[in-house]
Amino acid sequence: MIDLKKLSVHRLHNAPYSWAQINGLYTPEDARALAETYPHDHFKTVSGYGGEKDYEYEARQLIAMDSHQTVNPQALSRQWLALAQCLCSMPYRQAISALTGLDLTQVPMEANLFHYGPGANLGPHPDLPDKLVTHILYFNQTWDPADGGCLQILGSADPTHIVAEVVPIVGNSAVLVRANNSWHAVSRVVQGCRSSRRSVTVTFYRPGSSSSMWPADDQTPLHPYDQQKNQ
Repeated sequence: MIDLKKLSVHRLHNAPYSWAQINGLYTPEDARALAETYPHDHFKTVSGYGGEKDYEYEARQLIAMDSHQTVNPQALSRQWLALAQCLCSMPYRQAISALTGLDLTQVPMEANLFHYGPGANLGPHPDLPDKLVTHILYFNQTWDPADGGCLQILGSADPTHIVAEVVPIVGNSAVLVRANNSWHAVSRVVQGCRSSRRSVTVTFYRPGSSSSMWPADDQTPLHPYDQQKNQ
């Protein structure tokens, strides 16, 4: 499903930290199908303000932490099942390892889907220390950067210190190697935006880590994502 060679042969930027933007990950046919069948089931609302970072979005498990289990596969299209299988594969781990120079072949991993509807955002942060590498993949067929929802690579904790932006168009992706200065954010989606910003985040963790997104005792009710209710 993913053109893994594009990952393995790509080179990281080294400023302001180690990161990469890799685009064109799918065939045109697969890109269209993935965008058209982006999941709307089994989401939870995640939000927090006034702490280390501000955030608000809708999240769904795709691959459970430290497993090869696709979550709620019965609700996924054929293309999404194929993508989940690819993300669970050893060749995918080897490609990300080749890109980053880190051995990620045996470390814990999880993958989650996100809808960022109107008002949703993710404030500047460098990721938690238990994370090693994050791969963010995007699934909007079209997107106007003026509507927000772009990944911002930041040179510092200052939200205006924007070094680069990645637009969430299907086939685009970004890889971030976690460091104390790996500041990044997602710009707030404007009110009245007619589509959510849609992504999958694949996170590789240090051994022994647990999921901060889906803790073992999480009892948060799940619901379908309805764009109209999130405007």
